[in-house]
Amino acid sequence: MQTGIGEKTCGRPTKSGAPCKARFSGAGFACKLHTTSEEAAQVTAYELGYRHGWERHSEISQSMASANVEHLKRRIADLESQLDKTKRQHTVNGCQAVEVNGYGYLWRGTPALEVGDQVMLPENPVSRIKEGPGSWQGTVTALGTTYEGSLSMILRRVSQAASNS
Repeated sequence: MQTGIGEKTCGRPTKSGAPCKARFSGAGFACKLHTTSEEAAQVTAYELGYRHGWERHSEISQSMASANVEHLKRRIADLESQLDKTKRQHTVNGCQAVEVNGYGYLWRGTPALEVGDQVMLPENPVSRIKEGPGSWQGTVTALGTTYEGSLSMILRRVSQAASNS
């Protein structure tokens, strides 16, 4: 059986005895006119097996790709966590550093802020667009900050988190 993809010439003898010049492609032994029923069954079995193998290969490849993506996501999270541990500052210039809605701020008051505390923050260019002019309220989302630039001061605590009350 020829299994190549390219076109082939049948070559089987015709009624006149000359070789058949019909062209065919894919798996097979001869053109449709000269293929026996046994050969046709073999070609059908071959094509089914080939298709099943290809589908199984595709499933395994997809599964491996998904597993690799999950592994990389876990690795990135682990590396981010390690980097966070090395860069996170809890005190800056004698003030408590916290993140409010994901941005770094400083707190000079007492008691220390906890995650979930509501605080009043000074206006900044982004808050002016999002919240309107003037100070605005935010939630402490993390203790410490990894931001290394200039940090604004929290104006005041609005309310403590439920676990602090």
